[in-house]
Amino acid sequence: MYEKTFPNKRFKNTLAFLQKHISTEQSILDLGVENPFSKIMEENGYEISNTIGEDLDIDFSTIIQSDSEVVTAFEIFEHLLAPFNVLQKIKANKLVASIPLRLWFSPAYQSKTDPWDRHYHEFEDWQFDWLLEKAGWKIMDSSKWTNPVKKVGIRPLLRSFTPRYYIVYAEREPSFRAVK
Repeated sequence: MYEKTFPNKRFKNTLAFLQKHISTEQSILDLGVENPFSKIMEENGYEISNTIGEDLDIDFSTIIQSDSEVVTAFEIFEHLLAPFNVLQKIKANKLVASIPLRLWFSPAYQSKTDPWDRHYHEFEDWQFDWLLEKAGWKIMDSSKWTNPVKKVGIRPLLRSFTPRYYIVYAEREPSFRAVK
């Protein structure tokens, strides 16, 4: 299915990375409301639940109440004012998270019509790594990929060889206690 959807390269790479690290036997809390990629995860045998649209900068109730073994967060943390707080609240000991990387030739994304669809952060890979480590996560694996577009111009050319997405698999010691 993902091969016919708009962000096919992103979905294909994200699914391959998820399958490399997370078994379909493990339950997943996917941060963010149900979306096209959460459907792809289900179609590929994953048991997932999503957060329900609450403001994750303020309301951690779904995260705190979840008993999922894994948390996924695909292009979520850049929308939060304080992603550190969410990362600390997670009870699961496994995390798969992706972010769009900050591009020097393109400003941070800001929807003109949806006030919630904006990027407060666009990280460089080392900044995201540091954030995760500070919140108690150990990065076990990571990957980056480009996001070429079928347009003509300098920016589309730069997008063909400049990585746009960064994904990590991180673990936390079972003895780590999430901050309540």
